[in-house]
Amino acid sequence: MAILVTGGAGYIGSHTALALLDAGEDVVVLDDLSTGQPFLIPPQARHHHCDVGDRALVQRLFASHPIEAVIHFAGSIVVPDSVADPLRYYENNTAKSRSLIEQTITAGVKLFIFSSTAAVYGAAGANALDEMTELRPESPYGWSKRMTEIMLADAARAHDFRHVALRYFNVAGADPSMRAGQSSQRATHLIKIACQVATGARPFMEVYGEDYPTPDGTCIRDYIHVSDLAAAHMSALGYLREGGASDVFNCGIGRGYSVREVIAAVTRVCGAELDVRPAPRRAGDPPVLVAASEKLRNQLGWAPVYPELEAMVTHALAWERKLADLLAAQRQQP
Repeated sequence: MAILVTGGAGYIGSHTALALLDAGEDVVVLDDLSTGQPFLIPPQARHHHCDVGDRALVQRLFASHPIEAVIHFAGSIVVPDSVADPLRYYENNTAKSRSLIEQTITAGVKLFIFSSTAAVYGAAGANALDEMTELRPESPYGWSKRMTEIMLADAARAHDFRHVALRYFNVAGADPSMRAGQSSQRATHLIKIACQVATGARPFMEVYGEDYPTPDGTCIRDYIHVSDLAAAHMSALGYLREGGASDVFNCGIGRGYSVREVIAAVTRVCGAELDVRPAPRRAGDPPVLVAASEKLRNQLGWAPVYPELEAMVTHALAWERKLADLLAAQRQQP
């Protein structure tokens, strides 16, 4: 039996595909490469180049592979873009997810893991957020993911179908063996942007808002290493295989770092000062997002291997240096 990974050429999808292959799983990747990178797809995985919303192609994919479970990453993820172009986000993240869920159930596949987000909580307060916190998305991105959570819950009640939704907090780092890392050509992740400045890939970085109600005025986020997040997907898969009921889990460390603290960590690791400039707040950014992750730890037996910010920065910086060579080689290909 195989695991279908949608968005497997992306940041988190590629790391999860690697974790699955490392565990001896058969992996099928579905990715249209609109934002993903082909060099991130593990060579042992079978890649289908198609849009997750293409019903005919997805139907044929299910018919041609013995799929046991779907892990769904494909979608759009930039909060400000969702504010500027909400309908595109509802199309990519909600409508196409609805199509995939229907195709999954029609094919008789009973297990589904969904890439959700802490953005479903909105600006829920300064305390650590558990899964029972009131959901108040503040952006179309957050709403698009919340709508998919609702569809999954309704589908699980109506069909022989179980799911886990993993609500990611801020993802950082890279595979310690440098097989994959954050490779988007349009970076939005704070640690990646800081590492690009550290390596000279961009001249400066901006801090979006310095007047938030936080100790240093900048936003506070909970950062989870991408390899630890991939491990959470493996735990979720094991949980569903053992008969676990449909559920939702936060994916974070349980500690927040401000934007300035992250910049200081990158400065320590790279050994040089970064050119940092103030900028206005971005729409849809809550002041604080920190996870209460006890449910993930206790119910799924998950524990982070790389909980420290310095490890995330060290791996991200090493990947940024390798990425320049990979992109150069890609440009030279005919």
